[in-house]
Amino acid sequence: RRKRGRRRGCKKARQRKSQTKAFFLLEEVLRNEFGVSGFFNGTIMLAKFESKSSRVKGLAFHPHRPWILASLHNGHIQLWDYRVCTMIERFDEHDGPVRGVDFHRDQPLFVSGGDDYKVKVWNYKVKRCLFTLMGHLDYVRTTKFHHESPWILSASDDQTIRIWNWQARTCICVMTGHNHYVMCADFHPKEDLVVSGSLDQTIRVWDISGLRRKSYSPGSGVSAPSLLSNKLPTSPDLFGVTDAVVKHVLDGHDRGVNWVAFHPTLALIVSAADDRNVKLWRMNESKAWEVDTCRGHFNNVSCCLFHPREELILSNSEDKTIRVWDMTKRTCMATFRRETERFWVMSAHPTLNLFAAGHDGGMVVFKLERERPAYAVVGNSLFYVKDKQIRHCELGTSKDVVALTMRHLTNVRPCQLFSMSYNRMENAILVSSQPGKGDAFYELYAIPKSDPGSVEPRKASGHSATWVARNRFAVLHNGEIVIKNLKNETTKTIPAPSGTVSMYYAGTGQLLLNDGENVTLYDVQQKRSLASIRASKLRYVSWSSDMTHVALLSKHTVTICSKKLESLCTVHENVRIKSGCWDDSGVLVYNTSNHIKYSLTNGDHGIIRTLDVPIYLSAIKGSNVYCLDRQGKIRMLVVDVTEFKFKTALVNRKYDEVLRMVRTASLVGQAIIAYLQKKGYPEVALHFVKDPRTRLNLALECGNLEVALEAAKTLDDNNAWERLSGMALAQGNHQVVEMAYQRTKNFDRLAFLYLLTGNQEKLVKMQKIAEARKDTSGRFHYALYSGDVQERVRLLRSIGQVALAYMAAKSGGYDEEVANLEAEYPHLQNLPAAGEAVTPLPPVTSCPPTWPLLSVSKGLFATSITGASAVEAEDDGVAGGWEDDLDIDIDGDGFGDNPTGDLDAVDESGPGWDVGDDDLELPADLDVGIGATGGESTEGFYVPPAPGTSQSTVWTNNSRLPGDHACAGAFDSLFRLLHEQLGVVDFTPLKPVVMSLYAQARTAVLGLPNTPGMRGHPHRNWQEAGVKQGQPAYGLRIDHLASRVQTAYQMTTGGKFADAVVIFRSLLLSAALLSVDKRKDVEEVRQLISVCREYVLGLAMEVHRKELPKGTLEEQKRLCELAAYFTHFNLQPVHLILTLRTAQNLFYRLKNFKTASSFGRRLLELGPKPDVAQQARRVMAACDKTPTEAHQLRYDELNPFSVCGYSYVPIYRGKPQEKCPLCQAAYLPEHKGKVCTVCQVAEIGRDGSQSHLSH
Repeated sequence: RRKRGRRRGCKKARQRKSQTKAFFLLEEVLRNEFGVSGFFNGTIMLAKFESKSSRVKGLAFHPHRPWILASLHNGHIQLWDYRVCTMIERFDEHDGPVRGVDFHRDQPLFVSGGDDYKVKVWNYKVKRCLFTLMGHLDYVRTTKFHHESPWILSASDDQTIRIWNWQARTCICVMTGHNHYVMCADFHPKEDLVVSGSLDQTIRVWDISGLRRKSYSPGSGVSAPSLLSNKLPTSPDLFGVTDAVVKHVLDGHDRGVNWVAFHPTLALIVSAADDRNVKLWRMNESKAWEVDTCRGHFNNVSCCLFHPREELILSNSEDKTIRVWDMTKRTCMATFRRETERFWVMSAHPTLNLFAAGHDGGMVVFKLERERPAYAVVGNSLFYVKDKQIRHCELGTSKDVVALTMRHLTNVRPCQLFSMSYNRMENAILVSSQPGKGDAFYELYAIPKSDPGSVEPRKASGHSATWVARNRFAVLHNGEIVIKNLKNETTKTIPAPSGTVSMYYAGTGQLLLNDGENVTLYDVQQKRSLASIRASKLRYVSWSSDMTHVALLSKHTVTICSKKLESLCTVHENVRIKSGCWDDSGVLVYNTSNHIKYSLTNGDHGIIRTLDVPIYLSAIKGSNVYCLDRQGKIRMLVVDVTEFKFKTALVNRKYDEVLRMVRTASLVGQAIIAYLQKKGYPEVALHFVKDPRTRLNLALECGNLEVALEAAKTLDDNNAWERLSGMALAQGNHQVVEMAYQRTKNFDRLAFLYLLTGNQEKLVKMQKIAEARKDTSGRFHYALYSGDVQERVRLLRSIGQVALAYMAAKSGGYDEEVANLEAEYPHLQNLPAAGEAVTPLPPVTSCPPTWPLLSVSKGLFATSITGASAVEAEDDGVAGGWEDDLDIDIDGDGFGDNPTGDLDAVDESGPGWDVGDDDLELPADLDVGIGATGGESTEGFYVPPAPGTSQSTVWTNNSRLPGDHACAGAFDSLFRLLHEQLGVVDFTPLKPVVMSLYAQARTAVLGLPNTPGMRGHPHRNWQEAGVKQGQPAYGLRIDHLASRVQTAYQMTTGGKFADAVVIFRSLLLSAALLSVDKRKDVEEVRQLISVCREYVLGLAMEVHRKELPKGTLEEQKRLCELAAYFTHFNLQPVHLILTLRTAQNLFYRLKNFKTASSFGRRLLELGPKPDVAQQARRVMAACDKTPTEAHQLRYDELNPFSVCGYSYVPIYRGKPQEKCPLCQAAYLPEHKGKVCTVCQVAEIGRDGSQSHLSH
């Protein structure tokens, strides 16, 4: 099977594999100098998802779900969710490459065809192949579903095109006519046509209306008029109507055709061929002809297609490019190039602006341009850009009108407008283009009051234009902040901080400046930075209505800060964050690609609803969310805001609102229950729960014995009864304890309970139960509890313990029993005299109903939910010993006219009582509640005082620094902060440092004998701390760490590398938990972390080098490379001299004299000792005689680089790399997700906020 062109890969291999750079240089010159080809409106490919795999030969988007199928050259089919970047399933029943794949529009099916000559139909719900269609005699190139009929179209190297009925699982039509491999075939989206392309250099259009008429039946669901509308002659020929006939044959390509496609609405065809051309064809009922040719590819064009909604053509090629062509001008508008991957296939989403391209190393899902419309919200007004118009919508009334027309934007698409800023006072709008995309510009519009016609704007270069005052706005241009007036005249120029890439509104006279890694609050008047926070890759900023909070929206992170950029919380998402806005209650509502979510300022967050398509939130009013879709249409979504309203009320302690929502709202789900438990409100969660197990847990947590008993009865298992008995015993309800012990058959505890309560009758019953169970030990204990000596004597005799029976009878005074035993056993008389009998003390009270001596009042929610006050609930249960104390005997006390004891019935208005309150003039608005004196709320029982707030809790509430939480002992929150801020995933190495901080943050003073010690919590801000503003004092300071650094330096000089690495790593972890107050100290700590990183990585690499073998030449070269890398670490001069000496000697032995001489020159620049310098000069002199390199090494001393902490290879500047968020050590991208080898605690490549050192 090696005939010419048998395999597509062999055919491609015989063609030209690479092109000279002259073609690409020519393309650059034409694009830049003459405008023949240019970037697509200044944009680049917007990649949404990429996968790494074998060569992708087939692609298909799901019409409704965010899925894409990729068929691979290794025989696998992958199903991906491109929205969350996750592979859902893999199918691998094909034997050989799979070249064609397609989703069914309605059914859970997809079809595939491969080099095993088979067409397979799969069901992705059951995750298996349903059946296989056999008939092709060679490779199957493409497979397609029909949009209406149950047909599958397949094209094959056997020079045929087949139509299959997948319901009947039979071939219903075979189309022959091509005389070479058929590379592609597809159905027309509306008409009964099929187009095919072949390596015979022709394109054929087939009419299959005969097949449609033949397949029509009265119950098929196809209307007869649609059949009669076909243009095929209705009169059959001599042999009957042909199922499929060739309607057009298009001949124009010089080489084989690889791909062909119909236009979705017009009578156009596009084709791609090995002659490197993309041709556009037009057809009608009688003929078809070539319209034009798009030239520009430098190798075989693999695939092409029409843009579903724009007048564009997309094509990809083996020249490693994707090109976008203007269908009307037939010119190249954009070129997207990959350096190493050849492109083979391309697909377009039927409804969304998404495309996918398959290449040698996987596939990429991308967009051609941004779809987010520029908009601005001020109060109830929404301004947005649509169709080169700025429109104004009043939220609430949905009144949408044109504010002005931007007719002058001839070469600018609306998607290029990135941001908008509205000035209510001047009724003016600033519109800016996207920063960093071509020539950035901004435009200033004055909105006309009456005529919304075309308005000539004031335009200039710059971006991120935003208002800073009533008549001033700021623009970022060439690294400067330019302040301009309404006439677009420059009034002030301020140098922007280094690296500033964008800026955002932050109130009057203030701006938020973004440098890609940090966000700075900048005061324009004072020309200084007020605050800064770590926020990597910031995209959008959203301020609350009262400007007290700001949300910084990054690609996958939401950071909520105060107006002074104090970090309040950080929320991480796995899906892209699209937009956000603030609710009136101070809750951030944001959305990802598939969800609308919320976040409170304390970090509590959740999901509000699911989205089918991405939207862009503009405002939320009550339960109505106003948003814009990608078509620029305003949509109003009704959402349920009960959950975050409830959490907000609970956090803000608005208990009236909480109670109202508890009674009226339908809050359900494990999330709200877990939240209430976490926040310490289990009695509220109890109101929503129906599951008995959960109700038991919540009732035990909040002390609700009645609900717990009910749940335990429903569950009726030993674990539930044991937990219930513990709580009931703590509350003193021995009746419930008795029931629980009886249900679990815990006889020992039950008997002891009867002993404590003085229930002699049931103790006797317990003895009988033990006798029936033949429990000798239990019988003896029960007899001991009840004081029954005779029973003990009888039991001891029955088990043969005669001596013990004799002693028990003698001590108990039972002389008759003693005499009987002595007569039967004479030797018992020799036993020593017995002591006094042990009898249990009689109980104070016998069998009390219950004895709760200390009652605890129910909480606010427990009493409010049930509708009864705490006093009423307690008074209803008063009985027993309390009744005698509460009854008042009034007979003979002088109040004898009230024999019922009702004090309220006594008439206090008699003539003897002249109280004198009739003529008091009191304010009408004075309202004194019944319980103002407090008597009603505490009468009859004691309410224990609520515990105060511990200093550890105060420390954690006042700080988000990991070191403060370590001092407080709040390890859960410490681990969470370390994970969020520094990406820590392994906390074990931090244990010594954390425990040391915890111990050092407390003091203890010994007390008097037999008294506990006095513990203290010293504060570092003791002068202004007060009761609730304290911050822990640190026993760890920068100067302490500096002294340990000197010790590590000495060990490094002495060659004790392993010990030095341990000390440096310990210093690194200690520095990460430091807390400092001055900016100078922050820089010192970061410098210390940098020093520790350099030494840990460098010394570890040196230890690794010394362990490597030296036998072969390759091993010696690797030793020299590692030594050379070590010379580029930031070390102390004395250590750098040692590394340079080592590298110079190794390179000299390897006969790389040129590099050895370079090491010598660097050594002399450090000023070494005379003998060292003399030796270096001697080596340099020997090297300069023959300045050659005997071996090629992976080392370029002139190109700056970092060393990978895993593989110890250089990562040169400009190459992709991942960093540790704690120590900033560099790694190759394939090590992303691993634990850093330098600090040994953080995850490589994880984003961190870096706000762990100072407030």
